[in-house]
Amino acid sequence: MAVRPSIPNRDKLATMFSSFLKTLPQISIFHNPSSPTSVRALAMLRSALSAPYPPDKQDAPPLQFNLEVVERTPPTPDQIKTIMSYLGTKSSENTPYSAFLSAHPSAPGLSEQPQTAVAISNLAARTPEALKWPLVVDWHGGRASVGDVDGVKSILEGLRQRRDGEGTKDDVNRPGGWFS
Repeated sequence: MAVRPSIPNRDKLATMFSSFLKTLPQISIFHNPSSPTSVRALAMLRSALSAPYPPDKQDAPPLQFNLEVVERTPPTPDQIKTIMSYLGTKSSENTPYSAFLSAHPSAPGLSEQPQTAVAISNLAARTPEALKWPLVVDWHGGRASVGDVDGVKSILEGLRQRRDGEGTKDDVNRPGGWFS
């Protein structure tokens, strides 16, 4: 009969390695403090981290995610392409990027709208008012919201559903990874 060697601190090792499987979602907000919508979205994200979520259920725990606040800096062209894919818009170079443009007078008219992610990023760096703020991105969940508090609520609801073990309709078509 073979004797199995004893592994000291086996439970500790199992806990340590299982933590690799449980990474916190990464949420970024590209924030402009002069935008009332952006201020509301940032307050909503911070509240979800520090208070019960959803707010109407006082016994619910706060959500857990890493929040990155990027203030007054637009996303890079690569980030814009990724955000476009999360919004469900094709990110080819011929696609108009109007989802990112505000109605501010400094925003280009229909005929002058930027047609590439690089052009959107450059425009936003030169003229921040031309961009819809905030841009909120759930990098792990593949969701994004541009200039819309309701979109932020949707991202938070997706995080809540994941926390509470509820399947979402979006998860049905999402491929599983190695550890799912």
